[in-house]
Amino acid sequence: HIQYQFKKTREEVLAIATEAVKHAAKYTSNVEFSPMDATRSDWNYVAQMVEAVIKAGATTVNIPDTVGYAIPSEFYEFIKFLFNTVPNIDKAIISVHCHNDLGLATANALAAIEAGARQVECTVNGIGERAGNTAMEELVMALKTRGEKFQVYTDINSKQIMSTSKLLTHITGVSVQPNKAIVGANAFAHESGIHQDGVLKNAMTYEIMKPEDVGITRSTLVLGKHSGRHAVIARLNSLGYNLTDEELERFFKLFKVLADKKKQIFDEDLEVLVGEAVYKMKGRYKVTNVQISTGMYSPPMTLVTVKDRYNDGAETFDVAHGNGGVDAGINAVKKITGTKAKIESFNLVAITGGSDALCEVTVTVVEEVNGRQLKVFGNGVNIDISVAGILSFVDALNKLEYIKQRNHIGEKIEAKL
Repeated sequence: HIQYQFKKTREEVLAIATEAVKHAAKYTSNVEFSPMDATRSDWNYVAQMVEAVIKAGATTVNIPDTVGYAIPSEFYEFIKFLFNTVPNIDKAIISVHCHNDLGLATANALAAIEAGARQVECTVNGIGERAGNTAMEELVMALKTRGEKFQVYTDINSKQIMSTSKLLTHITGVSVQPNKAIVGANAFAHESGIHQDGVLKNAMTYEIMKPEDVGITRSTLVLGKHSGRHAVIARLNSLGYNLTDEELERFFKLFKVLADKKKQIFDEDLEVLVGEAVYKMKGRYKVTNVQISTGMYSPPMTLVTVKDRYNDGAETFDVAHGNGGVDAGINAVKKITGTKAKIESFNLVAITGGSDALCEVTVTVVEEVNGRQLKVFGNGVNIDISVAGILSFVDALNKLEYIKQRNHIGEKIEAKL
């Protein structure tokens, strides 16, 4: 990096680093410095850099494995080397930032903690650039499950892990693989007969941690159209959701619509409805009606009605054909809005089992505006797969409109509330 990317000498980079830290320290008492690609660099030079930036005022020094190259034993030795070599290292918190290119991010972070690091930069679900970063949930539960090994403490409430994981999935549209440690759908599933037998007799035989420890609750309470408001709120609270009165009003509107169509409503349904009620942005467009006509021998046709919040809430409907109800509906939305946006990816997942399951569709949408490519994701939830697909596309259009308005890209239109 020094030679090819920055075209500087080691001395020049050292001077730039210390000056940057000194400048930052003028504005805050908490300055973090991170030497890029530290694990592939000369250890002695990294030690020299760490000593210099701490002296300049850095209160946290983060050692990154920028391209996920390190292995645990090597990373342990590297961190130990810094502790044994840098004379003023006790004046700063040593942090690590591990990437998962070799699938070793969490293992490397744990090795660093063993070596003396006291901060780890991690992400929920391990989400991040390329193969991702150290997964927060894996790190927290490793420290909790193997506390006697590490003798360190974190005050993260592990019972919020599952709801946080699902919230991030809903917001980003990035799904969690079923066999993902801690938060995957199969993380606490036991298929083998001998394993099932052991768990039934004593869960500790094959479960090194309890599902409840990460916020997975087991309930026999069945919710439906006749469930009282109090029972539903109690279930939301047990899942870790404490909604405001305004949020509850939006939630119960969605709950009533779903309950009229679906016999039983499960925890997974509730969590998706919370995402829709609390975190879905109020955008320019709102779908108010969808009618689909299709069959084995007739061309699919969809009618869509859209309300435009930037045009005094005027409703416009149009009809279009396509390769299926979703495609026809999206073509109708394009005719109504005039958008040139294109769908890059389309993914759907059934939230629960059964043919009446709530379906969540996530789309990635791109649009070229003034020579700049904008990319967003949208998601839509409905019992009808086609409707969910159309809603996801409109959700993406709303995000595109927001980005264009915020960054003054293209024609500016004042919102009429």
